[in-house]
Amino acid sequence: MPVSYPVGRRLFPRPLLAVLAATALAAGALTGCSGEDGPEQSVEAFLKGWRSGNLQAVGFIDPAGTRIPAADVAQEIKALSGDLAATPPELKRLGNAKVTADTATAQIQVAWALPGQTHWAYESPVRLQRGGDDQWQVIWEPAVVQAKLEKGDRLALRRDTAPRAAVLDGAGNPIVAPRPVVRVGVQPSEVTDVKALARQLDAAFKAIRPALVPPVDLADLPKRVAEADPGAFVEVVTLRDEAYRQIKPRIYDLPGTRFQADKLDLAPTREFARALLGSVDQAQADDLKAHPDTYVAGDLVGHGGLQGRYDDRLRGAPGLTVIVERAGPDGTTEPTGTEVFRSEPKAGQPVRTTLDVATQNAADTALHGESRRSALVAVRISDGAVLAAANGPGPAGENLAFTAQVPPGSTFKMVSALALLDAGAVTPDATVACPKTAEVDGRSFKNSDYFELGSVPFSTDFAKSCNTAFVALAPKLGPDGLAATGRTLGLETTWDLGAEVFPGSVSANGSATEQAAAAIGQGTTVVSPLAMAGATAAVARGRWEQPKLLLDPAPQQPAPAGPALKPESAAALKTMMRAVVTNGTARTLKSAPGGPVYGKTGTAEYDNNPAHTHAWFVGWQGDVAFAVFVEQGGSSSASAVPIADRFLRALAKP
Repeated sequence: MPVSYPVGRRLFPRPLLAVLAATALAAGALTGCSGEDGPEQSVEAFLKGWRSGNLQAVGFIDPAGTRIPAADVAQEIKALSGDLAATPPELKRLGNAKVTADTATAQIQVAWALPGQTHWAYESPVRLQRGGDDQWQVIWEPAVVQAKLEKGDRLALRRDTAPRAAVLDGAGNPIVAPRPVVRVGVQPSEVTDVKALARQLDAAFKAIRPALVPPVDLADLPKRVAEADPGAFVEVVTLRDEAYRQIKPRIYDLPGTRFQADKLDLAPTREFARALLGSVDQAQADDLKAHPDTYVAGDLVGHGGLQGRYDDRLRGAPGLTVIVERAGPDGTTEPTGTEVFRSEPKAGQPVRTTLDVATQNAADTALHGESRRSALVAVRISDGAVLAAANGPGPAGENLAFTAQVPPGSTFKMVSALALLDAGAVTPDATVACPKTAEVDGRSFKNSDYFELGSVPFSTDFAKSCNTAFVALAPKLGPDGLAATGRTLGLETTWDLGAEVFPGSVSANGSATEQAAAAIGQGTTVVSPLAMAGATAAVARGRWEQPKLLLDPAPQQPAPAGPALKPESAAALKTMMRAVVTNGTARTLKSAPGGPVYGKTGTAEYDNNPAHTHAWFVGWQGDVAFAVFVEQGGSSSASAVPIADRFLRALAKP
């Protein structure tokens, strides 16, 4: 009788167990095993060594069975990887190897991280053979790295730049578009007197109007010419075509000068919202160092302003192609025509702004010739769209129109007057004395040039910008009344504009002296031109709405609209702001074309010297509210108001 053995709760005869064991062994031979002596151990060691560059733990043979030194395989993998060698791929074994007798095949995944967060992954078979010592050896062949590689080949990366999208104006037209430029240079072999040439070029460049900012520096031109090849083109400067034409007669025939016509992405004029828009230039050393996986030499990169802030969106994603190159008879590598991976370029997406070309040109024109740091910003009253952001001389990229933090001076009497009217503390017709000086807790406040009006209606105090009248009324505002009214006009509110902006900070809970100073836009109150233009638009509109600059991509969290202004207070303030132009400190604007102008002048002390003052004007005409700021501008009537007049006259031109 056969002997039986227990397996769990069932009994099987011994002959049946033998059959089952044989079947299991056969199945193991077909599917491979994952034991310590299986091929998987060698595959894992190979993948680890591929990434590290150290393959000494792995045995290699070629397809004919000849042993290959591990160091040779490591060197060949690096050579085959070519342009991708600096970033070895992620490697992973996919399941167990398939074993047949003394040979095995394992599938691996090879995943390369290419520049620009592009990923290329594929599967590749790794063949192995069991040696006489029962150790599994990798059968090395270039196709392990990539199926189409042969000995002596290398992977090469080709990059196709994506079309850069445009920054659009409010009408949807590109602001920055390809425009003609001329590269001015010299050819060393044709230069007869490099120092004389530098002097002549310098004089010509200085004659360009509007002046080049920053000026062209020719100090190193002699050295560059001396070090360059005789037939080289040594670039001196790139000029807009219209600037080049101004001086072409002076420089075209100078010995050694050479000229190359080109096109660059530029705004309509050199001044056109330059600080707000930023610039597009070839990648600089700092760009390449900070973003080695994003930029390569020759890439166009946005610097500053909207071009810099939205560079990723505007630039898009470059296309990448991995091709196979092969060494030729002379040792140089040539493309084989084999392409193993391609990702198409993804064009950039445009950024659409609210800027209006005519208004921006008028703002830039108004600031022409202004030698002081200055700004002019314009906002459409009906919808809050920022129509223009112009900046005068100053450091490149400095957008004073949005980010200045300066005292508003008497333009802030617009806010103080609204607060007083809302509180019922005064009416336009109420008599409020205007003496030369007023004293608060030992501090003396004075009017400009110590003028006095005597006892006059509050509307006259406002039109003539009487400081002492507002100082006398300051206690009626309470410790936080001015700041509260400022917040209804958008000051101190958190804005989401899509660009850096300073929304202002209004003095509150100060001493009696601080409250008096705050009532005339001094003390600790500071604002930006855009913040004041937004507040002015709110007075004209009857409610504050955050100014809008970007339509696409639209900011995610714009500030909510403010409360409706009291109709009677707003109406009274508008009447007083009109009187500033008809019978007050801005009478120059009375004859400005385009309809009635409303506004408020401002002279703001910025240190302890009363002679040191900034100049302001805020106002509106029709559907356009605007603010003008001139740093160290002195009297607003002599600096900010004339700029406002030039702006309105330029805006009125067909």
